[in-house]
Amino acid sequence: MKRMVSALLTLVMLLGLAACTPTVNPEDAKKIVIWHDKEEAVISVLEAYVAKAVPELEITFEKKTSLTDSLKLVGNDPNAAPDMFIFAHDKVGVFAEMGILAPISELVSLEGYLPMTLEAATYKGSTYQLPLYFETLLFMYNRRYMQDNEVPKTTGELLEYMKNNTGRGRYGFVEQHSTAYYSAAWIHGFGGSIVSAEGVPFPDAQAVKDALNYHLNFVEWMPGETEYNTVNTLFLDGKADATIGGPWMVPSARAAEIDLGIAPMPTVDATGKALAPYSGVQGIHVLKFAAQNKSEAVKKLLTALQAPEVGISLALASGCAPAKTECYEDARIKEDEMVQVMRATAEIAIPMPNIPEMDVMWTVVSNLLTDVNLSGKSVEDSFAAARKKANELIDAMK
Repeated sequence: MKRMVSALLTLVMLLGLAACTPTVNPEDAKKIVIWHDKEEAVISVLEAYVAKAVPELEITFEKKTSLTDSLKLVGNDPNAAPDMFIFAHDKVGVFAEMGILAPISELVSLEGYLPMTLEAATYKGSTYQLPLYFETLLFMYNRRYMQDNEVPKTTGELLEYMKNNTGRGRYGFVEQHSTAYYSAAWIHGFGGSIVSAEGVPFPDAQAVKDALNYHLNFVEWMPGETEYNTVNTLFLDGKADATIGGPWMVPSARAAEIDLGIAPMPTVDATGKALAPYSGVQGIHVLKFAAQNKSEAVKKLLTALQAPEVGISLALASGCAPAKTECYEDARIKEDEMVQVMRATAEIAIPMPNIPEMDVMWTVVSNLLTDVNLSGKSVEDSFAAARKKANELIDAMK
């Protein structure tokens, strides 16, 4: 009797679970919802392309201003979550640990991509993103003030230029010196890193401290407040000869009629390494439910998005750098100075860490930079406090 009751209870539980799991009929299996947070130029290109390439699929792009927060809330609920989403690679680890992502490498072949883009999309040996394009920071200058032959090839030359061209409300060079994303290039230039692949904060402590101390020489010649708006305004108003910025600054610079020059990052004299910025790789991620229940449609769409035409069109529309190497054979891409510099920078750029521990490191590093660059606190003491805080926060995550 007890066995019969137990069996009945088990059956009821299984039926209840089945009732909670949505089923996909053949028509709905052709419908794909894609969340994104991208600018209109990017989505317009993708909408036009997929309508032509896979007309048998019904694909809807939905913009989400708080995409990552929304996925954390509903990513495990097939009734509320999208089938795919377009986002930067740096949250791959978070969503992989949540168990909501399907490995892209199990759905399509990944050949012909820049190695850096696949590295960015890989977490614990599995690739969870189909790369579409990437962005890196660039050395930009106003040719009205800095001539092509004056562009510094080393950080020593950059510092000398700053000393000779700063004063009376003008600056030789400005950057967001106390923002982690921007200052990472200086840390990498000394062979350091913010966090290791294993989640260890500041694995080479001396390299980070050396970078912070050296960077202070440049901070001295820049305005104290260098958040995004201040730096952009100084450069766009012609009050700064050069800056480090992303491709998103280019449309504004052209609108301001700046004769814009773009050059490779300077090399650190002391190490022989270039300032190596973070790269952000944007691409398609697939949720597990869609991969399992809409596999045919998912594979068709992913295969279509691998065509070089996609990367070329995105580059022409928004100035981003394609993830596929074949795109760089196109004559129009060869003539695009900014895309070509980003392509070259991809050889030295470091993909933003995609591990969950990086979420806390952004805040830790920003506070460290504020202490050192803006509050005048010692590098040694500030670094020790930052590393202690990082370890505490990471331990709390486990």
